[in-house]
Amino acid sequence: MSRASRRTAAPPAHGRSVLAGFLSLLGEVLITVGLVLGLFVAYSLWWTNVLADRQAAARGDEVRRQWQDAPPAQAGPGALDTRGGVGFLHVPAMRNGEVLVKAGTAPDVLDDGVAGYYTEPVKSALPWDEKGNFSLAAHRDGHGAKFHHIDKVKNGDAIVFETRDTWYVYKVFAELRQTSKYNTDVINPVPKQSGRTAPGRYITLTTCTPVYTSKYRYIVWGELVRTEKVDAKRTPPAELR
Repeated sequence: MSRASRRTAAPPAHGRSVLAGFLSLLGEVLITVGLVLGLFVAYSLWWTNVLADRQAAARGDEVRRQWQDAPPAQAGPGALDTRGGVGFLHVPAMRNGEVLVKAGTAPDVLDDGVAGYYTEPVKSALPWDEKGNFSLAAHRDGHGAKFHHIDKVKNGDAIVFETRDTWYVYKVFAELRQTSKYNTDVINPVPKQSGRTAPGRYITLTTCTPVYTSKYRYIVWGELVRTEKVDAKRTPPAELR
């Protein structure tokens, strides 16, 4: 090949500089996008937990102050202003401390780092009702992630719900590791697929699964085994000691 033809075949210097500039810009954009995505993940899975835990702790303190200030004649849960929370859920197997429980399961409720009891599509019973299913939901990841370790809960484990004057002690009897998010039968008064066929005093915990997704729901069922009156020192039942 002649020197003249080699000069013709070689790409012009200007073209090479444009390509290099484009690749450099593309690399910077990809790095920036990666950093933004990383910050978003950190915000979603860590910082929202921090904010939600602070919010939940403040709300929980308000509820406990309300309990202390309520006159003795208003000791029953139904006599209190329960908009701020009806009580505290304790599940030792989940290692999540106490979880404030409020009405509703919409994001604006659960994002505050609490658990919520269902008001729709199937209305939840409350622990002090004679029969029914106290059905709850909470986030598994982000916004407090109160049910993150729901997969650690096994048959026979304790679930305890605390109100101003009563401890409600439940025992886990069944779990459903994956079901459709549209399966509302699991929170029926007599929850389907739980193995129970007669009315009782049940509790149901629900959250998203697999971890970091919301494709399916994870279900845990328990049944009330006893209640204990809260004493002056608020001594917890044996299951929480």
